[in-house]
Amino acid sequence: MSDTTNKSNQDSILKKPLSRRDVLRLAGTGGLGLLLGGGSIGGILAAQNKKKAVASPIDAAHTVPFYGQHQAGVVTPSQNFIYFASFDVTTKERNSLKKLFQAWTEASVAMTEGAMVGTDNHNLNLPPSDTGEAAGLTPARCTITFGAGPSLFDSRFGLQSKRPPNFKDLPAFSSEQLEPEWCGGDLVVQVCADDLQVAFHAIRNLVRIARGTAVLRWTQEGFQRTGQADPAAGTPRNLLGFKDGTGNPDVKDSKLMNNVVWAQSSDGASWMSGGTYMAVRRVRMRIEIWDRSSLRDQEATFGRYRDSGAPLGSKQEFDPVDLKSAGEDGKLHIPANSHMALTKGDGSVQLLRRSYSYSGGINLKTGQLDAGLLFISFQRDIKQFVTIQERLAKSDKLNEYTVHVGSAIFACFPGVSKGGYIGDTLL
Repeated sequence: MSDTTNKSNQDSILKKPLSRRDVLRLAGTGGLGLLLGGGSIGGILAAQNKKKAVASPIDAAHTVPFYGQHQAGVVTPSQNFIYFASFDVTTKERNSLKKLFQAWTEASVAMTEGAMVGTDNHNLNLPPSDTGEAAGLTPARCTITFGAGPSLFDSRFGLQSKRPPNFKDLPAFSSEQLEPEWCGGDLVVQVCADDLQVAFHAIRNLVRIARGTAVLRWTQEGFQRTGQADPAAGTPRNLLGFKDGTGNPDVKDSKLMNNVVWAQSSDGASWMSGGTYMAVRRVRMRIEIWDRSSLRDQEATFGRYRDSGAPLGSKQEFDPVDLKSAGEDGKLHIPANSHMALTKGDGSVQLLRRSYSYSGGINLKTGQLDAGLLFISFQRDIKQFVTIQERLAKSDKLNEYTVHVGSAIFACFPGVSKGGYIGDTLL
């Protein structure tokens, strides 16, 4: 057999994904020496080639399709972790922006399928096209969601006429203390996955692909309880100990999602049909003050019981919310200034929450924990968020324990069809 044929066979095998099970099997059948001695995925792949082993196909349970009518990561059941990244575009050429979106699409398809990015991962004379830290891992239900901020619709790329109605920077809200390093951005990438290393890997590779075209503006990691810790998949709790997201609309109701979440062609920006608008707020929690508050005050602040998540005066988490119900003393069960009462209002305005907790270490100015909520909501029109946030900013009892330090909005593109690329309806 010729050297050319040998190389072809090797390349074919090397391109096959290596599962975690394969790594463990190699360690137990003589591959351990390669792991310890070679110290590289290349050594493991060589052992795989020698044994002519075929990697097991990735279980569909670990994969969320990238292609579809809508982008994944919106109504997708929330994964354990998030890695959120805002970018500033540095190029002024529209074609360069288009090429970035095309390259991001190709890489995202690979990563959400558990494959390596690019084809130059075994050439010793070139830097690998994939950074490698997710090699052998499943996709862990990785979703990658993209969007554009209001600033992308300035004169740089000739997109002024395509700016959607009502899509402009948020108004100032009372009590917020925004810090510029946590605000804005031309583009957004939201990566969610059941493994934080998988999520980091996705952002890292997209950042590398963007070099020369876009740079990071700000990032935030987030987490919630894992599936292993809560097999029943109950409503996650925030860092104040209360269930967060109980009042979300039913994502399985397609008619409701079209009314609440998905933009329609009749909304004034036909290219956004099937997309959605994201509002994101970095909310720092005054945990130390909260921890000194009585349980009665905490429950009155949220309008729910801490243990069950039920509305005050009710028994079950998903019992209907009755804002007029009162006790024998005539006092409302759910205080009018509670977070839930103000969020619900008259029920005419809804949005889809998809938030995560965050911990950023210590606030060097106060010496207290920098921890809180990366609030993310999706809505058909950004006015939905503004309407609710104006009520909350004015009189929410929760404002005693939180401060909004980061803010941004993005128009998340419609889904991508095979052969297309993210943002192709815009560009």
